[in-house]
Amino acid sequence: MSALITIGYLLASVLFILGLKGLTHPRTAVQGNMFGAAGMLLAVVLTLTNQHILSYEMIILGLIIGGAIGAALAIKIEMTSMPELVAAFNGFGGMASVLVAGAALLENTLDGEIPMMQFTIAIAVSGLIGAVTFWGSLVAFGKLKGLIGDSAVLFSGQQIINAVLAVGALALSCWVVLDPANGSAYWLLVGVASVLGVLLVLPVGGADMPVVVALLNSYSGLAAAATGFVLSNNVLIITGSLVGASGIILTQIMCKAMNRSLTNVLFGVMAPVGDGGPSADDVYGGKVKSTSPEEVALLFEAARRVSIIPGYGMAVSQAQHPVASLAALLESRGTTVEYGVHPVAGRMPGHMNVLLAEADVPYEALRDMDETNEDIDQVDVALVIGANDVVNPMARTDPNSPIAGMPIIDVDKAKVVVIITWVCWNT
Repeated sequence: MSALITIGYLLASVLFILGLKGLTHPRTAVQGNMFGAAGMLLAVVLTLTNQHILSYEMIILGLIIGGAIGAALAIKIEMTSMPELVAAFNGFGGMASVLVAGAALLENTLDGEIPMMQFTIAIAVSGLIGAVTFWGSLVAFGKLKGLIGDSAVLFSGQQIINAVLAVGALALSCWVVLDPANGSAYWLLVGVASVLGVLLVLPVGGADMPVVVALLNSYSGLAAAATGFVLSNNVLIITGSLVGASGIILTQIMCKAMNRSLTNVLFGVMAPVGDGGPSADDVYGGKVKSTSPEEVALLFEAARRVSIIPGYGMAVSQAQHPVASLAALLESRGTTVEYGVHPVAGRMPGHMNVLLAEADVPYEALRDMDETNEDIDQVDVALVIGANDVVNPMARTDPNSPIAGMPIIDVDKAKVVVIITWVCWNT
């Protein structure tokens, strides 16, 4: 039976890998989700056949409650709230690792066994990373949801306090490894790591929160992998490693797209804003004016090529369907319509792609930032919808700007740019 379970876990791991591969492209995303779900179902069934499980009643109750909550969230959650949901899921994963590791340590203590070094190290890692993930994710959720102010929370000596907490957490981890019979050491470690998790995320502003969410996602995977070593569960080790690695890759991509240092974002150390660059009047003077819907309609009527640049403003206003209708109308008149999607448009990578897919926008019409910038000067009208940050030329001209150096979509090189800063559509 043990050999069959191991083989089944390996098959589940393969399904997880195929699921990740499928999620890399919109055309195969649904199939990828199915692979991932099948892998998880197989892993759960195999785990339930484990002879060490003493009672199924609580497990079945947990499955029913958890399944009902998951189904309700999947049906009701809006795409604009997806980042908050991901942050919450990261936190749940971290807390699960903390509780499972604590329960395993308690069980080992009650049995009076002398644990192996691998076991105690895995316990400490699960508690440390899991607690940081849980409380950091709660703060991220609060900032994204508006329950906590999204501005950076900074105070004197913050970095020193974080350093002291980190050293203290490492010292407590060593205590757990050297004296696993002392259960209070583990929970003291969890407490210190919890405070550290809060203080690590508080200094990060709302604009950089998607990077933190991606990093916390990686942390939750690492905590799960460590818990896999605690339980000697191969599929948990493999799955946690996949989540940890993919989360780190995603974080690196987002940092590059936002011209952010991962260390600086994590600790809230941002470049100072000064007066050394050109003023807004220097950049935009004589080039910007308000207009009316009628004038914009005339611009579109004469345009042969239109590029739509969507952003979080479009997501908040749920304007993807009217935008798709506008594109269909233009295309029916012979106008070429494309969509320039910045890597961090919205609040998560791929956010815009999913929103536009909801409106049946063909994937072939989507172009990434580099593709858009290659021939943006040939675009007759660039329509920017709630995406002011990812098209702001100040990123190129003002070295003291908060977005200085951030790669942007060069819409200022298009023949005409129409910017809608706040969208309110009647649908």
